[in-house]
Amino acid sequence: MTEALSLSGVNALYGDSHVLHEVSFSLSAGRVLALLGRNGAGKTTCMNAIIGFLPPRDGRISLFGEPIARLSPEAISRRGIGLVPQGRRIFPTLTVRENLVVARQLRPGTARPWTLERVSELFPRLQERQQQPAGSLSGGEQQMLAIGRALMGNPRVLLMDEPSEGLAPRIVAEVGQTIARLKKEGLSIVLVEQNIKLAFGLADDVVMLNTGRVAFSGGVDALRNDEATLTQHLGVF
Repeated sequence: MTEALSLSGVNALYGDSHVLHEVSFSLSAGRVLALLGRNGAGKTTCMNAIIGFLPPRDGRISLFGEPIARLSPEAISRRGIGLVPQGRRIFPTLTVRENLVVARQLRPGTARPWTLERVSELFPRLQERQQQPAGSLSGGEQQMLAIGRALMGNPRVLLMDEPSEGLAPRIVAEVGQTIARLKKEGLSIVLVEQNIKLAFGLADDVVMLNTGRVAFSGGVDALRNDEATLTQHLGVF
């Protein structure tokens, strides 16, 4: 099975604070990997290391076999990693359409590239609101826009950091359906998610972090009914 994304022995620091310790895991092409852990476990830090916001002190990060750990965030994006950031971070004063257009990247060889038309088909509400300032959208619509903006970069790997955070249950279900559709289309996804039911419903594989270290790595079925591991590292069952 082709490795879409691979981390090997990644250490990362914020100043003198060592936050990722020898983190290693891989995402196979066309699969969803749920990256789980308590608040402060290192999940967002791990995403920041992958996308280049926090270059690792050492270790290797590869995208389809190509090293990317020392590249700038812009270069990593151009090579095919997209990010749906925690808190959405849309551009509130730009229109919905402008938020999408500004993120557009064409990737040679893409069978079905993401375009304004495809994003509008995926999220009809964005089509209805394309001339509105993005800051006037509801929280759910802003999350749709954040996902659509990431897709406009035509990523080979999509990082999604807490996409259900702060959303009503009905909208959470819609986000889940969207992720399931992207998975069905063959997109490789790393999903950071506090909603365990949502994560387990979508993921093929799970990596669990605890204080910046990998505490579990394996298939979702091996973890689903493991009460001891879930309680120890997530505090839930």
